Amino acid sequence: MGFKHKDILGLQDLSGEEIYLLLNTAENMKEINSREIKKVPTLRGKTIVNLFFEPSTRTRTSFELAAKRLSADTINISASTSAVQKGETLSDTARNILAMKPDIIVMRHSISGAHHYLAKRVSCSIVNAGDGAHEHPSQALLDMLTMRERFGRLAGLKVAIVGDITHSRVARSNICGLTKVGAKIYLAGPPTMIPQGVERLGAVTVCKTIQEALDGADVVMMLRIQLERQGKTLMPTLREYSRYFGLNRDLLGLASPDVMVMHPGPMNRGVEISSDVADGPNSYILQQVENGVAVRMSMLYHVSGGELPTE
Repeated sequence: MGFKHKDILGLQDLSGEEIYLLLNTAENMKEINSREIKKVPTLRGKTIVNLFFEPSTRTRTSFELAAKRLSADTINISASTSAVQKGETLSDTARNILAMKPDIIVMRHSISGAHHYLAKRVSCSIVNAGDGAHEHPSQALLDMLTMRERFGRLAGLKVAIVGDITHSRVARSNICGLTKVGAKIYLAGPPTMIPQGVERLGAVTVCKTIQEALDGADVVMMLRIQLERQGKTLMPTLREYSRYFGLNRDLLGLASPDVMVMHPGPMNRGVEISSDVADGPNSYILQQVENGVAVRMSMLYHVSGGELPTE
């Protein structure tokens, strides 16, 4: 099957078959990243704008590297250096960027739904690099690729997602994506950080304790507390949070013996995860970062039409 979407705004918009198509292409892209010369002419002549209204290091760098390995021309624009600081609207910013004739805009924005707003108003492709507390599709896809590499499958895996679910776009995208491919999702976190109606995103089980979520888990995904999005404190202290919802070596023993530990970063060591777990043999955090480039190459390839150059 081919990829029929002009944009990638979230995994909620994609079918299980389309998710597998993106993952399968990412696996092929990993071979390019292992070459001595890590470059192919697939997107030669295409222009990709990285438009980031929120600070980012890993995601922006990963998208930029992905574009360059596909031979696209890239332009980086951050809100701190753009006319947005002078009061320009998102729509006006987009129109000015469109005058440069880009083929793809990769955007991160603090407002949920900003990408849907923009996608309806521009002719080029929009790729969501994170919008508010809504979705972060590339992170979820690289998480899924890492899981499938480890276990050879996604269907039937028990995945525990622990932490600030309410404000986590990573959690939302993973729930949307993983439930579509048959994984079983268990959520745990303080009651103030579990959104009401989360079951609407997919078939999930909400656990009262981290112990219940970890029991027999194949994958444990720890999330940091999104203090910048909460607006108010939803817990007494970080120390108390760590006591009840932090992952340590003893708690990890409740999971499957070959459990993989994941974290989208940045980590707050000693809060949601202890250093001995983050750096331990069950940690796949660095593999997640490595897979990020291949996944983003796949996303850029498919929204550009998924056609190889003729020469």
